[in-house]
Amino acid sequence: MNQETKKEYTLFTAWAAALTATLGSLYLSEVMKYEPCTLCWYQRILMYPLVIVLGVALFRKDYRIYVYSLPLAGIGACISLYHYAMQKIPALSQSGLACGRIPCTGDYLNWFHFITIPLLALLAFLLITGCSVILMREANKGGYYR
Repeated sequence: MNQETKKEYTLFTAWAAALTATLGSLYLSEVMKYEPCTLCWYQRILMYPLVIVLGVALFRKDYRIYVYSLPLAGIGACISLYHYAMQKIPALSQSGLACGRIPCTGDYLNWFHFITIPLLALLAFLLITGCSVILMREANKGGYYR
C-alpha cells in the first residue's frame, strides 16, 4: 500500500468514527429520547465539528487536518474519560458537583456493566486522536514540518 492510500484510509477512518459517534448521539437523544447531561453536551460540541472538518479534509485530500482534529479529539477524550470516571468511580460520583438538570452519573446504557455512552465517546475520540497522530507522523517524515 502506498503512502497516499494509507493517509486516505487513515483520514477516512477518523471521519467514519466522528460520523458514527455523531449519528449515535443523535439517535440516542432524538429517537430514544435520552436527554444529554452537561458533560455529554461538551463532548458533542467537540465531536460534531469533527464530522465536517474531517469530511472536508477527506474530500480535498488535506492530510494536514491533524492540526485541527488533534486538539478537538484530545480535549474530547479528556472530557469523556472524566465523565466515564464519574460514572464508574463512587468517590467521583458523590463529589457533589452539579452537572445541570440531568445528572452526569446517570447510565442510559450500561452494556456488560462497563460500556456506557461516555466510554463509547472516549473510544471514538481516541480513534480520531490515533488517526490524527498517524497523519502528523506521515506529514513530518523527513524531520521537518510540511
